[in-house]
Amino acid sequence: MSKYVTRYGSMRLLGVLATRSEKQYVRGDRVVVRTNRGLETGEILCEATDNALEQMNNSSNGQIIRPMSPDDEMELGRLQKQQEDFFQRSQKIVARHQLDMELAEVEKLFGGERLIIYYISEDRVDFRELVKELAAEFQMRIEMRQIGVRDEAKLLADYGDCGKPVCCNTHLMKMPPVSMKMAKLQKATLDPTKISGRCGRLKCCLRYEYDTYVSLRQELPRSGTEVITSSGRGKILNQEILSQQLLVELESGRRLMLHVSEILTTLDRKSPEYESQVADGERLLAAARADELDVMMGQEALGGENDAPADGGPSQGEKRHGKGKQGRRRRNRRGQRKPRDGSSESVSQDKKKSSAARSPDSADGSTSRSNNKRRRRRRRRGGGREPNQNAEGGKPT
Repeated sequence: MSKYVTRYGSMRLLGVLATRSEKQYVRGDRVVVRTNRGLETGEILCEATDNALEQMNNSSNGQIIRPMSPDDEMELGRLQKQQEDFFQRSQKIVARHQLDMELAEVEKLFGGERLIIYYISEDRVDFRELVKELAAEFQMRIEMRQIGVRDEAKLLADYGDCGKPVCCNTHLMKMPPVSMKMAKLQKATLDPTKISGRCGRLKCCLRYEYDTYVSLRQELPRSGTEVITSSGRGKILNQEILSQQLLVELESGRRLMLHVSEILTTLDRKSPEYESQVADGERLLAAARADELDVMMGQEALGGENDAPADGGPSQGEKRHGKGKQGRRRRNRRGQRKPRDGSSESVSQDKKKSSAARSPDSADGSTSRSNNKRRRRRRRRGGGREPNQNAEGGKPT
């Protein structure tokens, strides 16, 4: 005889139910079951293994009668339509008695022997007269069950903000307590419209990761703690719990996001061993910087060996420090340029020599300029002459 974890009823109750025969069921099979409430319909979730039983608390017991037949499906549809009529009639009776209660759902069991009425009320309600009238109205046993807003969502809600079916309607067996402390620890937005579920209360999923956040936070130093890091001495401003990172403000005022592994030691000013903590931290920092320097020198040594080219051209180091042809051109750009013959002269001297080679009168610059001015004045005074006349007015010889 096998046992299966089965969900049944409007409240999605879970029970470990045994089979009468050797028939095997799989997840999703619809069955007719008998529980402590009566004859009901249910859905197979899984086989009742030891692992599944360890995760269930106070599960009910019962029997799986048979798989649901087409006739059972038709009967279930008829009961669901009948429940709508029962709900409306029950609301009218409650309004007539003027009771401070709100009906949430009416459930009629598959066997028809019991009618369960779920209601919401903040105070205790005396519904003795109400139960008598409901029993006379429906001619069956009446059970009144008070529920909260979370249970109402479990009865009526369908999908959550995440786009998936609400947790209370699928896999949750009991509602976990959720507090605002959990939302603050996870740095979730405190906007009520963002962290509230279909029931109007804090989302149950805030409880899922809370234990993980608590365990990870224990490995991080608190905000405001003085620390010595691989980058220097500073103070912790903020924590990133999941990524295990810390926002640290150094003594220079610089702020860095460092991993917790980069924290060499923490300092406590109130501790009598504060000075020894500082000394130990300084030694660790000096050792870390020495190791970093050794790594850098080793990389430079390896880079120098690999930079030498096979064709005799400039090495990678010369290119970085500007020792190639481009580097020489940049250095000679402001005046000093080395000609091909190996002499070093200024650019201005080169320009003077080139201009002297072009002009024969360059030996006496002032004489050349005065002669040019005289020629221009003679041309202006002789503007009325014919182009072919000379200075005396005669014909050219």
